[in-house]
Amino acid sequence: MKNYNMKLSSLSAGILLTLVSFGAYAGESHMAEALKHAEAAVKADDGKTIAEHAEVAKTHAKTADEHLDAGIASLNDAIDHGKMKHADLAKKSAEEAVTHLKAAQ
Repeated sequence: MKNYNMKLSSLSAGILLTLVSFGAYAGESHMAEALKHAEAAVKADDGKTIAEHAEVAKTHAKTADEHLDAGIASLNDAIDHGKMKHADLAKKSAEEAVTHLKAAQ
C-alpha cells in the first residue's frame, strides 16, 4: 500500500507540474528558451546583461531538467502499470511522459 501511495503522490505531483508548466510557458520549450538566453549572453557587451541572460538561461535549463526527470518517472510508472495490466493508468502515465518530454526539449 505504501508503494501505491508513493506512486499516487508522484502522479499528483506530475500532473501539478504539468499544469503549472503549461500555464507558465505555453510558447517555446524550456531548452529553446535556455539556448536563446545563453546566445543572448554571448552577444551582450556588458557584464550585467550577460549575467541577466545567463540567469534566465539557467532557470530554463533547470526546469527542462526537472521535466526530464518527471518524464522518466512517468515512463517508469507507465512500465509498472503496464506490467500489472492497468492499461488506463499506464496510458495516463505515458501521456504525462510525453507532456514532460516535450516541455524539456
